[in-house]
Amino acid sequence: MNTVRWDWSLFETLNFDGGELFDALMSAVSGVTMWIPFYLLILFLVWRRYSWRGLLLFLLSVGVAMGASDLVAGIFKHSGPLAELWPEFPVRPRPMFTEELSDMHVVSFDHGRYGTVSAHAATIVSLALLSSLVVARRWFTVVVWLVAVAVCYSRIYLACHFPQDILLGGLVGIVSAILGYILFRLLCKRG
Repeated sequence: MNTVRWDWSLFETLNFDGGELFDALMSAVSGVTMWIPFYLLILFLVWRRYSWRGLLLFLLSVGVAMGASDLVAGIFKHSGPLAELWPEFPVRPRPMFTEELSDMHVVSFDHGRYGTVSAHAATIVSLALLSSLVVARRWFTVVVWLVAVAVCYSRIYLACHFPQDILLGGLVGIVSAILGYILFRLLCKRG
């Protein structure tokens, strides 16, 4: 248990009661609807730089990258019973279901029990890295990474994930984005 104490103390520092307004904001940041204009901006920037063909190739590549991120995160997240068979398996309950952390702010308990690899972190980091590589504009890179950090932080604020879960999700997202970018470049060269 000592191996995760740094994680718990950081979680306890970042998780606080920000009131109803901040709860609603963090719930929106963690959702999809708020980001639809941003996703449309990404598509517009890719289309402007690569035309319709490039946009379609980007959609295919980002779909593969984000799908792989979500799949890998889901394997860990839904493998809680493996922890009983394999104690070294890095699966643990979400903060909201961790009895030792009784003094935390939880907005909603509508989540699965386990969350060792954050799918939100994996998919948003995958999107951020892949789209920043494809769009290749400094201002856009700054904006997309600020969005990624906001989404990742919202998961800690909502008591859905420990910081370690976010880091693991980010790592999964980086690997899948690199593979997605390689796919995008290969597909662009074929045409």
